[in-house]
Amino acid sequence: MNDALQRVIDRNDPWRGRHSHFSAPSPANGGGHAARGLPTGYSSLDAALCQDGWPLDGAIELLSDGCGLGAMGVFLPAMESLSEQDRWQVFIAPPYIPYAPLLAARGIDTRQVLLVHPENRKDLLWATEQALRSTTCSAVFSWLGDHDHDYGELRKLQLAAADSDSLAVLFRSLQAGRNHAPAGLRLAIREYRKVHILKQRGGNQGIDVALPPAEDLPDQPQLWELPALERGLRSAAC
Repeated sequence: MNDALQRVIDRNDPWRGRHSHFSAPSPANGGGHAARGLPTGYSSLDAALCQDGWPLDGAIELLSDGCGLGAMGVFLPAMESLSEQDRWQVFIAPPYIPYAPLLAARGIDTRQVLLVHPENRKDLLWATEQALRSTTCSAVFSWLGDHDHDYGELRKLQLAAADSDSLAVLFRSLQAGRNHAPAGLRLAIREYRKVHILKQRGGNQGIDVALPPAEDLPDQPQLWELPALERGLRSAAC
């Protein structure tokens, strides 16, 4: 898998990034480091994040009790915005194949979506780091699963994310929230349409942020995972 992905990265013809992404200095290293982030599409969440949106100078960890694919709902507006860059949006080890008609209906160019299926844990970490360091990806979504990653491994991914201008999202289980992690922003989804900020470097943490349906695009498909607790309560009520 390593050789196959490296061949894709080394090719010139798939990378359609604009010249500005290659000539500009890395935001993590340049003197003009921008404080503003990428708008999330939800005003309540933007107001709670210290960069007024998703940070592009470090990794975001999103913890959930499911596979995390439903948690992608919170990133759909940002993915639509990033489609304008004509760069790859990479899905590494997704638990299911993303539903292309849903992405297209939300204005996301599916021709820019690259799926990577690592064969093992080592390849998963390698592929994630390489995608972040490639400069050709506007977003990197990586499902780290239930693997017990040590701090050093996660630190390598955080450094790669800090040295890029990509939206870097690592999906992990809720149990991972018990351990320290180097990501600058750690979120948990325990309730329907509510994001809990576990950790935020330089900003508020330990708070819940509700995402109102009124801010969803009208007549467009949504992607929201119902957490296990609420699934159980609804089943008991039936």
